[in-house]
Amino acid sequence: MNKKPFVTYDKLQEIVKEFPTPFHLYDEKGIRENAKALKEAFAWNKGYKEYFAVKATPNPFLIQILREYGCGCDCSSMTELMLSKAIGATGDDIMFSSNDTPEQEFAYAASLNGIINLDDITHIEKVEKAVGKLPKKMSCRYNPGGIFKISNDIMDNPGDSKYGMTTEQIFEAFRIMKAKGVEEFGIHAFLASNTVTNDYYPLLAQKLFELAVRLKEEVGVHIGFINLSGGVGIPYRPDQEPNDIRVIGKGVEKVYNEILVPAGMGDVAIYTELGRFMMGPYGCLVTKAINEKHTYKEYIGVDACAVNLMRPAMYGAYHHITVMGKENQPCDHMYDVTGSLCENNDKFAIDRMLPKVDMGDLLVIHDTGAHGFSMGYNYNGKLKSAEVLLTEDGEAKLIRRAETPKDYFATFDCFDFYKKVLE
Repeated sequence: MNKKPFVTYDKLQEIVKEFPTPFHLYDEKGIRENAKALKEAFAWNKGYKEYFAVKATPNPFLIQILREYGCGCDCSSMTELMLSKAIGATGDDIMFSSNDTPEQEFAYAASLNGIINLDDITHIEKVEKAVGKLPKKMSCRYNPGGIFKISNDIMDNPGDSKYGMTTEQIFEAFRIMKAKGVEEFGIHAFLASNTVTNDYYPLLAQKLFELAVRLKEEVGVHIGFINLSGGVGIPYRPDQEPNDIRVIGKGVEKVYNEILVPAGMGDVAIYTELGRFMMGPYGCLVTKAINEKHTYKEYIGVDACAVNLMRPAMYGAYHHITVMGKENQPCDHMYDVTGSLCENNDKFAIDRMLPKVDMGDLLVIHDTGAHGFSMGYNYNGKLKSAEVLLTEDGEAKLIRRAETPKDYFATFDCFDFYKKVLE
């Protein structure tokens, strides 16, 4: 089976004349259609809001597209907060969900009037110290522990995760926060990553809704929102069935009506913090075949490397590859597709069946719209690539230029060395 790129071969040939490979390319049309579908899927909930996970794709031009559909920003660091502020996201448009957090970041989030979501019970005191007093609206991250299953399939292991509070801690945290003047509470949880099943969100919602009812009844707090976080994944492999966000939305609505409404909590807002689902399929890494090697295996070397896309090297993650212009040719050649880093795991594919690859061929590496560019780094002195938006009217628009050696050496600009290296 194959995946169809969102850009045609002819269009890509035009784009590479203006923007040298490698670069990340994004599909505006796909991003907009997906954002609209998500909004419609949760339209039954009056207070629903998506907080896009900035960490997934921290590009202001792309996030601004989502903002047109009412999306806020899920931030986990000072610079993500700064980015959000710069594009006009403040107040309830910001959800600050971090862990191991410095006090100054809590203070900055509070200065933007963002919603602070606490990862640990000890952070109550930290926020109080950083801000002076607790905000009127706060949230806590929940970790039920154990193994998280859907039917008999193990989805993830929350008990092994560094994130969130135990059941006992979250009850104690809400009691403390209530006593210290917090008036509106939220619950947040992230129990599994990149799930490709329509059952994940409804099952997570059930657990959180039941917890919310207990907290209201036993602690006497006002639960204003329940944040299902992320975890709704995408089909990286062509034989995977994609999630149906409308089915997911209906599943959450069902348990909402079964659990919250009878408890007199039919006004609770549902929040999500999707990143991968929002952007992943609508980005690709465009790279060029520049070397071939015939030793114990057949290798195709491309001008991108793990600096541009770390997931295959870091996780052994699968990303589908299309050799542009050869979509209809038989995949009868087995290759390792590699980058140039001095690391043997710098491989985009291992033993991948592809059409015969010739030098100069353009390769599209699919599903890099989230956790692609954002996870880049500068090992071996490699420079991060440009980001380009394919607009709805077919224009290729630069939304981040490629790094230059000047960028790489910029943190030496207070030394004489900086001048010498750029001579």
